[in-house]
Formats: sequence, structure tokens, C-alpha cells
Amino acid sequence: MKPIVAIVGRPNVGKSTLFNRIAGARIAIVEGTPGVTRDRIYADAEWLQNVFTLIDTGGIEPQSDDDIMRQMQRQAELAVDTADVIVFLVDGREGYVSADMEVANILRRSRKPVVLAVNKVDNAKFEDSQYDFYQLAVGDPVTISAQQGLGIGDLLDEVVAHFPEAAAPEEEDGAVRIAVVGKPNVGKSSLVNALLKEERTIVSDVPGTTRDAIDTPLTVGGRDYVLIDTAGIRRKRSIDPKSVERYGVIRALSAVRRCDVALVVMDAAEGVTEQDTKIAGYVHEEGKASVIVINKWDLIEKDTHTMHRYDKKVQSELAFMPYAKRMFVSALTGQRLHRVLRHVDEAYEQYSRRITTGLLNDILGEAAMLNEPPSDAGRRLKVYYATQAAIRPPTFVVFVNQPELMHFSYHRYLENYLRKAFGFEGTPIRLVLRQRKEQ
Repeated sequence: MKPIVAIVGRPNVGKSTLFNRIAGARIAIVEGTPGVTRDRIYADAEWLQNVFTLIDTGGIEPQSDDDIMRQMQRQAELAVDTADVIVFLVDGREGYVSADMEVANILRRSRKPVVLAVNKVDNAKFEDSQYDFYQLAVGDPVTISAQQGLGIGDLLDEVVAHFPEAAAPEEEDGAVRIAVVGKPNVGKSSLVNALLKEERTIVSDVPGTTRDAIDTPLTVGGRDYVLIDTAGIRRKRSIDPKSVERYGVIRALSAVRRCDVALVVMDAAEGVTEQDTKIAGYVHEEGKASVIVINKWDLIEKDTHTMHRYDKKVQSELAFMPYAKRMFVSALTGQRLHRVLRHVDEAYEQYSRRITTGLLNDILGEAAMLNEPPSDAGRRLKVYYATQAAIRPPTFVVFVNQPELMHFSYHRYLENYLRKAFGFEGTPIRLVLRQRKEQ
């Protein structure tokens, strides 16, 4: 799971400028996920080979109105609770103000690593202002100018130094982690409760009831699972940037990153919507095993061909992930729910599958014989050999003479041929090209 870094501070200290500087500057690699995460709230970035998710939070400003103050503090606490490391941004030109201490108090209670950044220090006369911020008692300040890009490297050095070690212990417990994702009000919590056979999460017809990603252990047939019920993911333009909902969306997407299998839940009455496709696309891009769960099937008027027609339509809308199994259930009536974990097990098995190098190369050689590799300007692609480099998802490194000769259609042909030979139902597979000089 990628570490999460939240930028926190009172209004007008330059949080968004710093966010844009880190996310958009040459020092960072930005990865915008189509439709779901491509906005100013969060982005994936990299520093010194450490990939992390950066969150831009709203300004925290204590108000005389207690309700507003509690709301602002709740937003901050949600962001802080989500993050692994917090960048506490203050204004070096304005200097220390009492509102900074209000924010510092919230951060100290979180017991999360905090990096104090004194912004707008782009002139020598403001450098001494950093010493005033020691009274916040959250660590040594790092002076920066987000506007001019000064000191950003030093700041990120401090940030990545606090990153947790690779989360191997979480994977060693043997439990299969299942993230239940989808739009609001498609029945995710009802599905989780039905699988648990008890009401562990709040169910309501009001969209947005679930705001946190809730982990619940489950053991069935001697196998351990962790069910992660997530907040509904709405279209980005429907989310109020000042609401707590955006943090629920961040947690939902983080749940996908740390899961093994994603249950992508859709509403049978609504059909496959554009947002359903985007959520499924996010799961696919993260390389997670998946099962498409069409819920509320009890509400559909049926004849003998209804399910077949519906299934063909779902296949068409989700053509980029033909490997995903599709099932039609009702969390309300319990229809076909006994098959959900069976499909999860099958997808997880394929997600974790390893192919021997000898067998893999036999199949690739057969594929190349049946369909000759493409050529360009008299130069033909040669596929020398391949090896499996990783599982979860299965990842194959293919050594060729010139990777640029690998046309997209031939890349897809090889992937489909591997699926024909080995199955890999329920999981994406990845082919990584590497150049090898000819002997």
C-alpha cells in the first residue's frame, strides 16, 4: 500500500501551491486515475523511488460558531487519521499565530509523524521567522517556498524518512483482503452484512452513510478473510471539496490498493453507469483481482434470457476487463450470496498463480509460431524468452530485440494467448517488455 501524505494547515498558508508543486513539478511523477482521482484533492507522486499519495486538505480555522469549528476539526482529523505522514504548513511571512497552535494540538493528539514546513521563506529577511514555530512542539521546521520551489527536496527528504516499512506483516497473516467498492447506495454495506450474517455496518437508503473504510474479519470453511466496506465513490464534480466525503473517497481508493480481491458492486436496476465503469477501471489499473457483483437482482423483472442479455451488456461495458467474473445477487434476499466467497477464492488463486519458466516459454513460442510477430521498416520483432517476475497480479517479463516493435494488438494477442493456456480468470496479468541485445 502506498503511504499517504496529508498537507494540513490553516487557510492561506499555501497548501494548494505546495500540493501542485510536488504533484506537478519535475521532481514528482504524477499518476492521474481517469475520472475518479484526477482532481486537485489528491495525486500519486514519487520522491527518491518512494511512491506515495499526496492529499490536499481544506484550511483549518477555529470559528466562534462551535458547529463550524467542530466540522473543520472533523475534516482535519479525518485527513490526519487517513495519513501516514503529515506535512504541517505554516506561513513564514505572517509568522506564528494562535491558529497554528490549534492545528498543532490536533496533530499532536494523532500521534502521527509530523513534518513542520515554514512556507513563503523566499527572502533572507523571513528566515528567522522559523524559530518562532518551535513553540508548536511538533519538531524542527523546514523552510521552503512552494511558489518558487525552494527547499522542496529537503522537505520531501524529511517526509519519506517517516514512511513505514513495507507492510509485509499485514500480508503474512494469510487473510484474503476483500474491498467492497462501488457508487453510493448500490448495497455495499448490505452485502457485507449479509456475508457476515450480522449487522456490523450501518445500512441506509441515504447515499453516503458509510464514510470510513471499515475492516471486519471473517472466517469461513477454515479460511480467513477481511471484508473492507468502503464509502460510495461519486463523480468528482458531485463531491463538495469542503465536505468530509472526499476523505471517505480517498479511503475507498486506498482500500482498493491494499486489497487482494475487489468486489465491484453495481445496482441491477440502474445498469452499468459511467461511474461504475470508472470505478472498475480503477480496480483494473491497480492490478487487483476482481468480481463484478450485480446487486438488487430481485428487483428485475425476468424471463429465461434476462440474465444472459444483461451479462452480455456488462461484458460490453467492461470490455477492458473480460477476465472479471460476473454474478447476479440480492443482498436483501440472499440470492446466490453463497457463491461470492467461492468466486473470491477462485480469483485469489489465479491472482497468486505462478507459471514455470519452461512451460511459459513453450506457450509463448507456440503463440509466435501461430501468429508471426509484427515488423516495421524491415525490422521484425523477436521474442527471445520470458519469465514470471511477480504474482498478485501475475507479472511476466518478456525479453525482445526491440520493445518499440511490439504493437499494441500483438501485446494483447500474447496476453490473450496466455489466458487461453493458463486461465487467469478473475485477475489482470501484466507483460513487461525488456530489451535484450542479439547474440
